[in-house]
Amino acid sequence: SHTYKKNHDITKTWKGKKGHLFRVNDHDFTMRPAFGGPAIPVGVDVQLESLDSISEVDMDFTMTLYLRHYWKDERLSFPSTINKSMTFDGRLVKKIWVPDVFFVHSKRSFIHDTTTDNIMLRVFPDGHVLYSMRITVTAMCNMDFSRFPLDSQTCSLELESYAYTDEDLMLYWKNGNESLKTDEKISLSQFLIQKFHTTSRLAFYSSTGWYNRLYINFTLRRHIFFFLLQTYFPATLMVMLSWVSFWIDRRAVPARVSLGITTVLTMSTIITGVNASMPRVSYIKAVDIYLWVSFVFVFLSVLEYAAVNYLTTVQEWNERKLRERFPCTCGIPHSKTMMLDGNYSESDAISLAGYTRNQMVPEEENQEKMLVHLAMSNESNSSQKRGLKGHVGLCIIQNTHAIDKYSRLIFPGTYIFFNLIYWSVFS
Repeated sequence: SHTYKKNHDITKTWKGKKGHLFRVNDHDFTMRPAFGGPAIPVGVDVQLESLDSISEVDMDFTMTLYLRHYWKDERLSFPSTINKSMTFDGRLVKKIWVPDVFFVHSKRSFIHDTTTDNIMLRVFPDGHVLYSMRITVTAMCNMDFSRFPLDSQTCSLELESYAYTDEDLMLYWKNGNESLKTDEKISLSQFLIQKFHTTSRLAFYSSTGWYNRLYINFTLRRHIFFFLLQTYFPATLMVMLSWVSFWIDRRAVPARVSLGITTVLTMSTIITGVNASMPRVSYIKAVDIYLWVSFVFVFLSVLEYAAVNYLTTVQEWNERKLRERFPCTCGIPHSKTMMLDGNYSESDAISLAGYTRNQMVPEEENQEKMLVHLAMSNESNSSQKRGLKGHVGLCIIQNTHAIDKYSRLIFPGTYIFFNLIYWSVFS
């Protein structure tokens, strides 16, 4: 059988209610302790339970914490032979004086009330009081996104007495920097918590005076890996994809145009998606620099093909005028002559021109490239020959393949150089 030890019930020792034990009705608890004397010191310590969220769009943070106050009120002292404290819930708090601490720059806050109000009051025989609450608060945090997403943010939760100036209430951290305790399990999806620390200083209001203000400061560093996968890597791939256009035949207009437009639209979608999850700040962010430079590279690849296509048209027009100036006398009908370059094989050139291999002179069978087929009459003078050579040389210099060849080196080289500068500055 179980043996139960009968505990001593102190409530049976006193006649009347516990309110009479503290002589609540004998004092005016609307006044602070030692009213009219020096400021009453109120120590504060905080145990951080969780850091729930950080919102870039609203520029705020939400945290849940245990807020504890320590002070001495001799009106609550009571005789005790065992010198033990007495603990009460929130019902006694409404009958006595407690510090009126509030959160500066808070947007929303509440005391948890499940299953009852999460308030504890512990009173010691000499009148020392411990007052503890479990609170969730959402407070403002001024963030600087100039280095986003390679940024660090410092936010602070500020505590201050609403009514009592520093002449009536001296608010201080009870154990200095040790007054802030954090749960080791606290973690955030996008941030690494680097440091928590406490500070305090006076705050001045022009109408009411000076107040003691306490700060809970914490520094957060953003995890970059998420943005590497979702933003930087896709943008880099789009830029590299635009370079594929430089290896496609310049006559393949649908292929090169559709590739350029697709990469431009994809970059626009990436930029829009990033800005949709950010506040509309009036300054340039680090991610904006990377995305817009990438967008410029993609756009320039489209302009590069526009230049290639335009110069090709100009070249063909000049060659057509050249043929009209120096008519062909090699036996090939004028209506069947055409301009060819190294992109077509000899068999393709023969079939396109409308004549058979047997009609070709033997010396032309071993040629791998056919630029211009021109014949000069025996009566042409040497000045005409020099003019022809000048036009042919101009056509070779204006060969638009050179633009694609240069672009294959200039575009990747410039983009790599930009990346080196970007990551060395912002990382």
